[in-house]
Amino acid sequence: ARGSSLPPRLPTPPTPNLNPPAMAFVSTTFFAPRSLVRSSICGARLAAASATPRPTISMDNSPAVPFLPKPKGLDESMPGYAGFDPFGFSSFMNIKFLQEAEIKHGRVCMLATLGVLVSEQYTFPFYSGAPKLARAIHDWGVGQGCMVQLLFWVCMFEAIVGVPAVVQMVSLDSPRKPGEYAFDPLGLGK
Repeated sequence: ARGSSLPPRLPTPPTPNLNPPAMAFVSTTFFAPRSLVRSSICGARLAAASATPRPTISMDNSPAVPFLPKPKGLDESMPGYAGFDPFGFSSFMNIKFLQEAEIKHGRVCMLATLGVLVSEQYTFPFYSGAPKLARAIHDWGVGQGCMVQLLFWVCMFEAIVGVPAVVQMVSLDSPRKPGEYAFDPLGLGK
């Protein structure tokens, strides 16, 4: 009362009707343009927005990653264009080489998926002791030495066929489209 040395208590601000568990997850980065005022409920509540307008940035943004600028090396007329090049590879590498690599990796992944599925269902007669599951087949093949041979022959094929294709794609005057090797011995592409 009168003889105490404590300062008088300040009035408590009115508490808004907020859900305390929801307010526990309010982030200052989510509400960056507004200032935060301390409250007695779970940390913070929002103050009124400032009257000063925020400056606008005028640049072409990427449709895939809106906070990054539009990639300079990509053309909107390209098939599958989404404006996704966050590291800017298309600005310093030949775009035809990048397309060729993407198509090649996609084809290798499709063949690998087919190989996993077929190897679990069918086994050549001379591999009668081979296991049925993909990981066990891999480990068995490494132990038998056949995976090393497979790796060697795939590397040889890549050196004979892949290196000239890469050199052709890196040269800027190549008339060939990425992924088209003109290899159609059965005439299925017509």
